[in-house]
Amino acid sequence: MPEKKIYDWARGFVLDFSLGDGLSKNALSTKRYLSEMKGMFADAAAFEKITAREDPLVYEFYELGVPEDPGNLAFGASITYPGRVGNEYFMTKGHFHTILETAEVYYTLSGEGGMLLENPEGDVSLQPLEPGKAVYVPKRYAHRSINTGKTPLVSFFVFRADAGHNYATIETKGYRKLVVEGPDGRPKMTDNPKWAAP
Repeated sequence: MPEKKIYDWARGFVLDFSLGDGLSKNALSTKRYLSEMKGMFADAAAFEKITAREDPLVYEFYELGVPEDPGNLAFGASITYPGRVGNEYFMTKGHFHTILETAEVYYTLSGEGGMLLENPEGDVSLQPLEPGKAVYVPKRYAHRSINTGKTPLVSFFVFRADAGHNYATIETKGYRKLVVEGPDGRPKMTDNPKWAAP
């Protein structure tokens, strides 16, 4: 349970952002287990086979509970764990922002992977998540972190605090593309056979 800490959102504060004794004591953690991601992976049979024997933690994120007021910035850390369902890598659910005209920045602290981006018009790209590099997620783009490595993918994120999250669109339609392990053992982007066209 996080320690109760009062952040001075009006005058500023310093936060120990290490995930060991720092952030984990002072932020709220939300965990997503594989069973909570039913329908998100293309290979339903592989999903059922895994969840019949275990329920691995796929990702978690830490947030500080910033007041959701215009002008404030929400920030925290996202951890996506290594693993696959079939040949599809573990990933976050992904989301649009409720205020669609919202951009976001992710800075990779450790691990490796990709950020899958997609806008409502169908433009899709995969940006690398590598330690020491930042990915700018433009406004109007859904975004999903994907761990293509063998260690946890840890990223710092920041966005406008009043932006909100729209998970429902992705839960209903999915992304147009998937990121899978190819025959050569390397990540590749492929069409999502379950994508629901409008």
